[in-house]
Amino acid sequence: MRSGARIQGHCRVACHVIGITPLPLPRRATTLRAMPRIANVERKTRETDIRIEIDLDGQGRSEIKTPLPFLTHMLDQIARHGLFDLTIHAEGDVEIDGHHTTEDCGITLGTAVQKALGDKAGIARYGEATLPMDEALAQCALDLSGRPYFVWRVPLPKAKLGTWDVELAPVFFEGFARGVGANLHVRLIEGDNLHHIVEICFKSFAKALMKATRIEPRVAGIPSTKGSL
Repeated sequence: MRSGARIQGHCRVACHVIGITPLPLPRRATTLRAMPRIANVERKTRETDIRIEIDLDGQGRSEIKTPLPFLTHMLDQIARHGLFDLTIHAEGDVEIDGHHTTEDCGITLGTAVQKALGDKAGIARYGEATLPMDEALAQCALDLSGRPYFVWRVPLPKAKLGTWDVELAPVFFEGFARGVGANLHVRLIEGDNLHHIVEICFKSFAKALMKATRIEPRVAGIPSTKGSL
């Protein structure tokens, strides 16, 4: 204990400053922070062949290879803005269209995140981001609840960005929600340019996912009153 004094009006008021030792972090949260959260997942069907590796605690490094250049660009946004180290090698029947490849990339990425999270002890669980890109503004909110539910409030025309049908954007996100088991909402607040609209949806998703998957030091166990996610 140490003493100090301060002047208040015309009175000299004695005060005591008590040294407070901060409590140590819960053992579980401290241990989790040091554990690697990395997963490798492969999904192979008659329509697609997809391999994904993700490190949830990465630096935004990426190696993305798909037969759909715009989808490749969007997957790269997830790595860079979510600060995930992400490798994706995807092949698919794009001679038909990009639907199977896009959907299975979403499912496989969701499965990889779910696997990397383990029992989800210590995670923040919820994440939200509202981001601008020029005239476009989009919001993404998600809950890693273990219960898949998807809401898409982004009106899009029947159009292409390069060789990729923009109507496949919700197909990717719904696949992710099913793969990881998440409640995922995406909505457009403002926007005119189609490229900006789709890209800012992916960027806001990346930021929301980064927040939801982060380790929260104050959470010692599963962040649910049910005891499981």
